[in-house]
Amino acid sequence: KPGDFDAILMDIQMPNMDGYEATRQIRALGTEISKIPIIAMTANAFKEDRIAALESGMNEHLAKPIQIERLLEALAKFTKK
Repeated sequence: KPGDFDAILMDIQMPNMDGYEATRQIRALGTEISKIPIIAMTANAFKEDRIAALESGMNEHLAKPIQIERLLEALAKFTKK
């Protein structure tokens, strides 16, 4: 429910629905939940992967291996806390 989470750390490659489609569906809800920051965390590190993540509605794209400093910066940028 709204307020339970501050952000979603989204994997791109998932078995039933990829992270791009999951993000599009979350954004399409049109509710307070649809505004939650979504950060891609993926091994897909090419420029076109970043573009695809942002075009799907994600707020940020972080390539694995994740650098903790970059993750903390992204969380601070997109969350209120």
